[in-house]
Amino acid sequence: MNAPAPITQNPDIRFLGRLLGDVIRAYGGEALFRRIEYIRSTSVDRHRGIVAADAIDPGLDALTLDETLAFVRGFMLFSMLANLAEDRQGVAAEPGADVAQALARLEGEGIGKDQALALLQHALIAPVLTAHPTEVRRKSIIDHRNHISELMKLRDIGRTETDGGELIDEAIYRQIALLWQTRPLRRERLYVADEVETALAYLRDIFLPVIPALHARWERALGHRPPSFLKPGSWIGGDRDGNPNVNADSLRLALRRAAETVIGNYLDMLHMLGAELSISTELTAVTDEVEALAERGGDHSASRADEPYRRAITGIYSRLAATYRQLSGREPPRPAFSSAEPYADPAALRADLVDIAHALAKGGGGALSGGGSLGRLIRAVETFGFHLATLDLRQNADVHERVVAELLKVAGVEADYQALDEDARVALLRRELASERPLSSPYASYSDETASEMAIVHAAAEAHRRYGVASITTYLISKAESVSDLLEVHILLKEAGLFRPGNPPTAAIMVVPLFETIDDLENAPDVMTSWFALPEAAAITAARGHQEVMVGYSDSNKDGGYLTSVWSLHQASRALAPVFEQAGAAMQLFHGRGGAVGRGGGSSFAAIRAQPPGTVSGRIRITEQGEVIAAKYGTRESAVANLEAMASATLLASLEPPQLPEADYERYAAAMAALSDTAFRAYRDLVYGTDGFRTFFRQLTPIAEIADLKIGSRPASRTKSDRIEDLRAIPWVFSWAQARVMLPGWYGVGDAIRSFKDQALLREMVDCWPFLQATLANLEMVLAKSDMGIAGHYVTLVEDQNAAGPIFDRIRDGWHMTRDSLLSITRQTRLLEKSPALETSIRLRLPYIEPLNHLQIELLKRHRAGEDDPRIREGIQLSINAIATALRNSG
Repeated sequence: MNAPAPITQNPDIRFLGRLLGDVIRAYGGEALFRRIEYIRSTSVDRHRGIVAADAIDPGLDALTLDETLAFVRGFMLFSMLANLAEDRQGVAAEPGADVAQALARLEGEGIGKDQALALLQHALIAPVLTAHPTEVRRKSIIDHRNHISELMKLRDIGRTETDGGELIDEAIYRQIALLWQTRPLRRERLYVADEVETALAYLRDIFLPVIPALHARWERALGHRPPSFLKPGSWIGGDRDGNPNVNADSLRLALRRAAETVIGNYLDMLHMLGAELSISTELTAVTDEVEALAERGGDHSASRADEPYRRAITGIYSRLAATYRQLSGREPPRPAFSSAEPYADPAALRADLVDIAHALAKGGGGALSGGGSLGRLIRAVETFGFHLATLDLRQNADVHERVVAELLKVAGVEADYQALDEDARVALLRRELASERPLSSPYASYSDETASEMAIVHAAAEAHRRYGVASITTYLISKAESVSDLLEVHILLKEAGLFRPGNPPTAAIMVVPLFETIDDLENAPDVMTSWFALPEAAAITAARGHQEVMVGYSDSNKDGGYLTSVWSLHQASRALAPVFEQAGAAMQLFHGRGGAVGRGGGSSFAAIRAQPPGTVSGRIRITEQGEVIAAKYGTRESAVANLEAMASATLLASLEPPQLPEADYERYAAAMAALSDTAFRAYRDLVYGTDGFRTFFRQLTPIAEIADLKIGSRPASRTKSDRIEDLRAIPWVFSWAQARVMLPGWYGVGDAIRSFKDQALLREMVDCWPFLQATLANLEMVLAKSDMGIAGHYVTLVEDQNAAGPIFDRIRDGWHMTRDSLLSITRQTRLLEKSPALETSIRLRLPYIEPLNHLQIELLKRHRAGEDDPRIREGIQLSINAIATALRNSG
């Protein structure tokens, strides 16, 4: 195999790394700096082949516990600064992934902007923030990182001083010094309220300014103003699946704080707009609508008698301040000029703002009307309403079944609902949905679980009244397997008036099944066919115009392995398309992706473009969670790049003609089915069919120590069982990454490729099929980040070495088989040979990750042997933090 080219280090990385070294020397002392520098340089030399493979160990062995903690912090901070430098250089950016270039590409294929505009009239692109716990860094660390990013931008344009007069380089040094002295780990476990506030910080600081600016850019590219089709969503405060800490109170808190945040932002924008619109009637005429707004504004000051726009803004501000007071229960930070009636809904606020825009358009060729701060405010109100981000509800189907069973039993309708078969359940639930009689009674007693679930749906109904129907539009069902699972949620919604019987019936919230295991994905088309066959389901779908289905990447991967997971998701999406077409409903897929490849991670642009034809059609939602949120949306620049990529990929996936002839697709699909079947058997045999594998996994990886990290309000397992089936997919993937095995992202693929007879066909598929290209690109990245040599050291943590050896031999041999098979069909001599930027990025990190792995292993041994020095536990947690930071998409 060819050796990789020498690493040419990014100049920003050299600059920031030098400053970090200076900080360590200044605050940790010369001795600590020299020891850390020795380990760093030796590790780098080892990876360059300059010194022997074991040359790094003496340096690590010489560290005291205090030095170990300082060393791990130093390497973690270097990795974070390297990530920042690479993001600035666009290493993770997608070539051509912006809307203007997508439109140009479509026009080259005979698809005009009018077709793009027609698609966008009914489009929805929604990144949905979730609280899934894979972000190990504190928000304070992320904030300092973002300050450095802002200072580096000033440096780029030749500035030597900040606005405050501080030298740029000294300001960056200061921020790195603050990072060095900021505690990286949380002392207390996060509560739901903490997760709400973290999400609000991203929504307020990033999404609120970025999305209106992007829509303005896209309006220029399209030549017409499109609707607000890019809208954020959230699960935080409404996702109860396996999280007992989420309840009606957390839902109300999330909604109230979101309303307070977004309306507070509008008030600030109005205040600035009032200062800007100094137009005098002595110099120009205004419309009757603006005059009326000015008269109603309550500002009769002589000094502003000739400034109707300012007086109109004063009145709008007063009404919005009253809205803020009504929805948040607090006084606005900047008081209103006078008392006023609150706005009934965002549409009323928008109407007043549009009246002002129309008046400004009357003169000067409309130069003052559509853009600027007023245009951004109108777009923001259209996008964010009074709710900021649409909040989804989510719960497990098993919970709904128990709750509905209790409601039916207490109401005297059915004594043992859970004993009924599917047909009987469907018949009973449909009768109840047709009846106007509620099942619940204020005079009856219910279990805590039922009372909590009923409180949720009543809180959702209250949210619709207070914040508008856009505040909660979707109720997701985890572990959905049948039509009765969907009907049960409609029963709960009916109790709160969110489903109303009638001819036709109406549903204020869309019930969405989440198909997440391999079997569930295979059964999804049958479930949805049966669902649409129900007259009431057909009626509420027709009224809405679309129906969403969520597909889960994480659990399908844990269930069947990487290759079978991605293929099952692809096949399920493709098979659902004709079901929706037959029902006359637009299909909206919600992709439950994580950061790691084993959980659907990798390039969103490539993943969306690789969706089967006819499955996007302008509507797509994608979860964004854990460390991915900071990586994609930590700065406005990265948010712009990632949202552009999502929008452009959606346009291309929706409008481009299929890139494969149907005959070729059928050949490729047959081959892929055979590959998936082989990979599935290999994965299942290892993970679920090997004696002692569960113990091997739990002792090899830091899964127990990860569960002790204070990174989320959600437990690591859905139940108290230690079965892999009951473990959440997130810690499953995260712990394999820490040990550098990354098994969920590749195992079984080597068996599949090696045993496939027609290797020429596989090479043809690699050249021609976007789906396989995206699949293998993600696989290749995982293989490049894994390291069987380091993983072998983690095997020493397993108590039964006789049992551990054969299991690890299978894993190591499988890795080599997967790598060699991948290189063969992609015609490469080394991993990432055709992706030089990514290769450089990963190779730069490897010398910094390996010492962390070695230290983590030693600390785990001491911890598990019973040593109770708190520095050992802290060191383990710091190493988890540092390795995750260096690997990036590991959770």
